Amino acid sequence: MNRKSISRASALAACLIFGMVSTACSGEQKESTEKEGVETVLPDSPPEVTVMELKSQTFHHELVSNGKVTANSFVDLNFRSTTERIAQIFVKNGDHVAAGQKLAVLDTYTLQNRVNQAESSLSQANLELKDVLIGQGYNPDKMSNVPAEVLKLAQVKSGYDRSKQELELAKFELQHATLTAPMSGVVANLFTKAHNQPTGEPFCRIINNGAMEVEFTILESELSLVKRGDQVDIVPYAMPENTAKGTISEINPMVDENGMVKVKAKVAGSTGLFDGMNVRISVKRDVPGMLVIPKTAVVLRSGRQVLFTLKDGMAQWKYVTTGLENMTEYTVTGDDLQEGMQVITTGNVNLAHETKVRVIQEKPQE
Repeated sequence: MNRKSISRASALAACLIFGMVSTACSGEQKESTEKEGVETVLPDSPPEVTVMELKSQTFHHELVSNGKVTANSFVDLNFRSTTERIAQIFVKNGDHVAAGQKLAVLDTYTLQNRVNQAESSLSQANLELKDVLIGQGYNPDKMSNVPAEVLKLAQVKSGYDRSKQELELAKFELQHATLTAPMSGVVANLFTKAHNQPTGEPFCRIINNGAMEVEFTILESELSLVKRGDQVDIVPYAMPENTAKGTISEINPMVDENGMVKVKAKVAGSTGLFDGMNVRISVKRDVPGMLVIPKTAVVLRSGRQVLFTLKDGMAQWKYVTTGLENMTEYTVTGDDLQEGMQVITTGNVNLAHETKVRVIQEKPQE
């Protein structure tokens, strides 16, 4: 065998040895991967869960709705005369005013002149009245002796009645040239400027912000959960830190086409709420004798609500129906539910029926 043949034989042997080593390494890697997959699917220890005892108790129900603040008492004000310009405005939007406080005044020159003219006309008519009575043989200084029918006729003939009515009207218009607040409250919708003539629109609105109320809607199915006198929390979306309290004062006995019922609640005290403000309403009420579980205890299986109970160290699958709810809890019903059962509250997301579990904490329901 020559040197060239020996080299080829050596190379062939090396390839065979490398192939055997590669096959062995590949087998070891495959075995390691399969082992790792088995260990991932089959955990070394059972899932850890927490449980609570199921029992009948009082459920703190919370019904949440959106509503709007309205003023229970307000009045739109305007000047009686629209021919005179506004001389002065003493308030601005948002000002608190007391009943009888001056808000604005018109230029009273023309109005005062009308009063003066009316007074002069009445004096002239009074003289005419006396002349008429003297002409009929009566003493005008002793009006009590003049028959009522004669006196009335004399007043009409002399123009006394007309002059008296004109004076009363002139005084009335002069008096109402000064706009005053008919009640205590807050000024709103004041857009007119001084030295302009009043328009047909209201000059301003006075809102009694100590008598605010909120209007909101509830579902027809929730009617049994609210009643007059129930307490509500009112939270403005614009100012969530400014929470107010209220009491349900009115439930409209009519369901609209959308299955909704209108409810009103009176707001307690002065709260800084604005008329028309959007708020969140929370109606809280205690409902006794309910089976109550945390929301974390309910999971979905095939689109249905399920909870797991603990029996002999294994999770038991039970279909349930949730009812009332608040931020953290449900009321629950089910054919197989009984007081005293241990309900799994956490660690239940991936559980199956009769899965072996390990309890790490027992949490009695408060």
